[in-house]
Order: sequence, then structure tokens, then C-alpha cells
Amino acid sequence: MNEYLNFAKQIAQEAGRIMLKYFNQDNGSSYKGDRTIVTLADKEINSYLIEQVKIKYPDHSVDGEEEQSGKSTYVWVCDPVDGTAMYARHIPVAVFSLALVIDGTPTVGVILDPFTNNLYSAIKNEGAYMNDIRISVNDYQLDDIKTFCHCDMGSKTNYDICEIFKTLRDKTNHKLNDIGSIARSGCLVATGDYSVSIFMGEEHKNCDIAALKVIVEESGGKVTDLFGNEQRYDQSIKGAIISNGKVHDDVIKLIEPILDKNNKC
Repeated sequence: MNEYLNFAKQIAQEAGRIMLKYFNQDNGSSYKGDRTIVTLADKEINSYLIEQVKIKYPDHSVDGEEEQSGKSTYVWVCDPVDGTAMYARHIPVAVFSLALVIDGTPTVGVILDPFTNNLYSAIKNEGAYMNDIRISVNDYQLDDIKTFCHCDMGSKTNYDICEIFKTLRDKTNHKLNDIGSIARSGCLVATGDYSVSIFMGEEHKNCDIAALKVIVEESGGKVTDLFGNEQRYDQSIKGAIISNGKVHDDVIKLIEPILDKNNKC
């Protein structure tokens, strides 16, 4: 696992270099068929990962948000630029996210913020780190004055995001926002700065959450689908609740009636 982690860190550093290369220039942003943005950085990083996996681990596969390769129970699940809409507009919150998912379970995870050079990493059952310093979630309850929450507002979903946002905002005295990158906000849960982050994404959105699953849980938190269930991360997911663990059940109880309505905002 340490070998896999070192490989993931090397990929992350090159991904960070590519992200910075395009950040302050024309990043070639365009819209895909699903009307989401893709940039030159997304494509170059995804292709680089596939190339390196083929060289180093030819029996492994890659499930990237922009490109896939091979089929295996060992899958490198990658979001080359999480927060592409912000990155394309030269707003520095995007991160690189990569996980090794073995038979559906994220086992190694790295997330790099190239703008601060903070590297978040974890191996299952071995703790989580930021720049090799151990990190941990906070122990705040949902109504604690120190609790800060994140809710992703950009995902296509069948659920009423606006009502979820309002319900959480009222419960947490307005300490709620969307910074434009679910992986970045999840890292803030892992370091104790946020108490919960809610992600509504589904189709092929395992790429956004796989690394967070191992990093947040190794920092003492909890990651499930929107209904509190475990899920595989080598396939599409049913959203995600990423929390310090303390607020997890309370969040599920709050949003469950809204999810049951199965309406779009």
C-alpha cells in the first residue's frame, strides 16, 4: 500500500504542475455533452494518469472523469480537476483527486490543492495526513456554534437541493456555503474546519468522492451515500454525506423527508 501511495503522490504532483500551468492562461475550457465544463488540464492529467498506470500497473484499470482505460478490480479512480467550473474561471479552489479502489473499496487516497501545495493522503487503517502531518475531524454537534457546513449546489440531481440548503442553513445558523469543489470541502471536514459536506452527484460521481472516502474516514469521520448506506466506488454513486461522524445521523434525519419527495429545485 505504501508503494501505491507513493505512486499516487507522484501523479498528484505532476497533476498540480499541469493545473498551475494552465491556470493563468487560456485553459481551453469547453462544454461537454452533459453541459459540464472541461479544460485542457482535465484532459492532460487524465491521459497522463492512464499512461503511467499502463507503465507501472498494467493489470490495473483507470476510471477518470474524462477518460477510462481497462477493466480490473484494482481501479485508479480520478477526478483530474475537481471544481472545474471554478478553475475555468481562474478561481483557485480546484483540487486533484485520486484513489486506488480495490473491489469497490477506496484503499489509498490523495487530494492535492496546487494553490496551497497541501497534499492530503491516506491508506486504509493507517490514518490520514496533510503534508505528512496527522489530521483529524472535529467533534462538534450540528447545532454547535462552531459547526460549519458545505452543500454542493452544482450537481444534476433528482432532489431538491434548495430545500436541503435552507434546512441545513436554518439548523446551523446560516453557517453554510458552497465553495465550488466537493473534494476541497471534504478535505476541510478531514482537518476539522467543516463538520459536514453534502454532495448530491450521482452518475459517474464516484470520481469525486472515492479519495475522500478513505481520507475522511481515516481522519475519524464518516462517508456514506445520502441515505446513510455504504456504497461501491468503482461505479456511479447515490450522492454522499461527508461528516465528522458526530453529525452524520442528524443530517440524514434532516434531509430524508426532502429526498423522499424526489423533486428537482
